[in-house]
Amino acid sequence: MKAMIHVLTGCTAVGKTEWALRWAEANDAEIISCDSLLFYRHMDIGTAKPLAVELACVPHHLIDVASASEPMDITQYITLARAAVEMITARGRKVLVTGGSGFYLKSFFGPVADEVAVPAQLRAAVALKLTQAGLGALVEQLRALNPDGLGSLDVDNPRRVTRALERCLVTGKTLAVLKAEFLARPGAFADWPVTLVRLERSPEELNRRIDLRVETMLRAGLVEEVQRLRADGFEQNPSASGAIGYREVLAMLDGKLAPSAMAGEIAQNTRSLVRKQRTWFRTQLPEHRVLRLDSPAAVNFELFPSGI
Repeated sequence: MKAMIHVLTGCTAVGKTEWALRWAEANDAEIISCDSLLFYRHMDIGTAKPLAVELACVPHHLIDVASASEPMDITQYITLARAAVEMITARGRKVLVTGGSGFYLKSFFGPVADEVAVPAQLRAAVALKLTQAGLGALVEQLRALNPDGLGSLDVDNPRRVTRALERCLVTGKTLAVLKAEFLARPGAFADWPVTLVRLERSPEELNRRIDLRVETMLRAGLVEEVQRLRADGFEQNPSASGAIGYREVLAMLDGKLAPSAMAGEIAQNTRSLVRKQRTWFRTQLPEHRVLRLDSPAAVNFELFPSGI
């Protein structure tokens, strides 16, 4: 059996970086980031990227691996993460994956990306139909191709409907068949045993930490960071420029948000993200241990017990 992959996750601002560094240093581990914004170079302040001194303490992987103007996707992530796992274990060191980006996190527990390749011509044809005939026309065509129904597909979401129609047209299969085939595939990390711990704090403590985090980012120069990133073209990448912290600063710079309201807007949007993260963790992650950091028991809590 291959070496264990240890995964540490939790909501934004819960304290993952501190605990990951502590465990990695004590257990001769290297860290693989599972944060969809830490991939991007020069997005440092708004992502709460580990500081240079922290990165120097423990080897980190999948941080600063892409330009902020060029989107990363799950296939690229899996390729890089698998290579990192192989490299770390070959050195006889432990692997610690840490981050809170759900889709990327899920890749360690099962399949997340199908192998249906959509030709550019078909993709363009479906996009044109959406523009000319509207979302309803795509849903109607999709229902005709799926006489047994569309399952849980969100038919009000243009991106999901478009993707579903493309996959049905390319394969000639229904969504139900495609889903069954997808779930039967092994995940990218099926060859490794994986253990998972999730960090938690009370809502009151997390809210306090979010406010402090926003204040710290703005004092550290978040506005100036966004101005530099804008000059480098990061708005070509909606995943980067639309991230919380960055989108509010852009709105302020464009005169769409008052400077005095910016910090509150970032904090409120972060709280909304945390609520979504908690729901996702509860419904999408496999069974796992939870460490409540504002509990006295957390002081002596061993993240991953000996032998795991």
